[in-house]
Amino acid sequence: MYDGHMFGFGWGFMWLFWVVVIIAIVFMVKTFLGNSSSQDKEPKSAEEILKERYAKGEIDREEFERMRKDLNS
Repeated sequence: MYDGHMFGFGWGFMWLFWVVVIIAIVFMVKTFLGNSSSQDKEPKSAEEILKERYAKGEIDREEFERMRKDLNS
């Protein structure tokens, strides 16, 4: 009676179903990988942050030495 076409909606819904399944799988993989990698990282120490700021040029050598001395005392 329908000649296997289901009024033309069969292929459209099947295509939409697989797109939703693929998007869900990608989302789950990204969520899983994102959470595991962020949990493995330890927070940076104050001295590491200070070294990064000096390397970026945000602070000069005098300020770097003064701040490092404050951290170590």
